[in-house]
Amino acid sequence: MTGLRKLGAVTVKEFRQIGRDQRTLMILLFVPAFVLLLYGYALNFDIRNIRLALQDNDRSTASRALVAAFTESGYFDIVGEAANNREISQILDRGSARAVLVIPANFERDVATDRTTSVQVIINGDNANTASTVMGYSQALVAAQSARLELEGRVGSPSGPLVSLEPRVWYNPELRSALFLVPGLIAYIAMLTAVVSTAISIVREKEVGTMEQIRMSPIGTLPFVLGKTVPYFVISLISSMSIVFMAMLMFDLPMRGSWLMLLLAVSLFLVGALAFGLLISTVADNQQVAFQMALLTSYLPTLMLSGFIFPIQSMPAFLQVVTYAVPARYFLIALRGIVLKGVGVAAFWQDIAALALFATVILGLASLRLRRQWA
Repeated sequence: MTGLRKLGAVTVKEFRQIGRDQRTLMILLFVPAFVLLLYGYALNFDIRNIRLALQDNDRSTASRALVAAFTESGYFDIVGEAANNREISQILDRGSARAVLVIPANFERDVATDRTTSVQVIINGDNANTASTVMGYSQALVAAQSARLELEGRVGSPSGPLVSLEPRVWYNPELRSALFLVPGLIAYIAMLTAVVSTAISIVREKEVGTMEQIRMSPIGTLPFVLGKTVPYFVISLISSMSIVFMAMLMFDLPMRGSWLMLLLAVSLFLVGALAFGLLISTVADNQQVAFQMALLTSYLPTLMLSGFIFPIQSMPAFLQVVTYAVPARYFLIALRGIVLKGVGVAAFWQDIAALALFATVILGLASLRLRRQWA
């Protein structure tokens, strides 16, 4: 019985201690449910609601039937039309559509006279996994439409199906996974290291007791914040650019855009990440809690909700709304536009503006909370 009493006393004491540390308790209770929700909804390899643009050069009953086959499949959504090849380039450069369906002129006449014809699908290849899936969906839908036309009384050509598909992949014709993964890894590594480093750095000052000395010194909040973040910004920037150079040497990662724009995008992303680490440091009381909060708020969203691995369009509507608060979403669009597409800032200026806004807001909140704590 003595052993049971000792066990009970330690157990009660530990429950009381956990109850006093409400932040840790919330993490222990909230994280499992959050991870289940995130993985259950976002971990979805079925790609739906693919943005599809259309260039219908025939505008006939047969071409409309083919377009209907794409939209009624549940995989594609028509988001616009292209009048010429120049507009197709603009649509894919901006990322307004994932693919463009091009139907040739005289399409209906050819299928009516049992003359073989082909349609083209031009696919944005910056995401190799999604591009492969889009190609597979398109080939299956065109093959099914060709078979339906043949069953309606047309025998087709002995050399092949009546309607065939000619896929064309832009930006990554070989669909190499490295060209898709490297930009995402840059975002993942940069976000995680930047957030964790700044969060733990300032919380460490609280734990060792030097924060009180800093508060009493004439340094001021802004010089303290900048002095704490500049070293980690430089280290994170060197790390991020090193990944780019290594990918170019090892995986033949192209650099089709401007180095200056790349440096700007990476810098804005890092400033936002470092500011987020500062904000966490104003909430956490010890390094363990700071580390857990940094992982929860930077690791999972960057990996799951940025479009790095799982397409945002396939997520439930409420999660798609949440992704607008994930800076890696905008960073990946800008990064792939610069590195893989070689487009100008006009194609992704909204994403650059979103990164700048995120960095400004989070840095302002972190500075405000620090100033209140020092008051």
